[in-house]
Amino acid sequence: MARPLPPKTPTGLPPVTALCMSSMACVIAAGIDLAAHLARPAGLGLAAALTAAGGAILLAVLVALSRLRRFAWDRFFLVARYAILAYVVIAGLLAFVFIKDGTRGGPLALLVASLVIFAINVPVILGFTVARYQRLAE
Repeated sequence: MARPLPPKTPTGLPPVTALCMSSMACVIAAGIDLAAHLARPAGLGLAAALTAAGGAILLAVLVALSRLRRFAWDRFFLVARYAILAYVVIAGLLAFVFIKDGTRGGPLALLVASLVIFAINVPVILGFTVARYQRLAE
């Protein structure tokens, strides 16, 4: 018995998932760079550049999403609303751990910025992935 073909991907949508994953890759690389220097004073240049790049990519994604007219926004927000709640809690707990551990100054600011980018990226990916396959009313 032949299996049904997967639904076709809607055309005309921005590459949200790929861009969000690129943004997260930048943030993760920044975190790795910071973690590699925790035992001694860290040079923050590379981590700051990577975090800024991740934030810029995320901003570009949000702008591209805001320009979509025909899109299942109700489904997007239904999924993203609960996901962002969960990821804000996760990011808040991680920020608390960094503060409690004694991280201060520039490294703390970069880690918190990375957590904010992370907490926005994942719900956007989840919401977009669900909403892009929803049928729209004609």
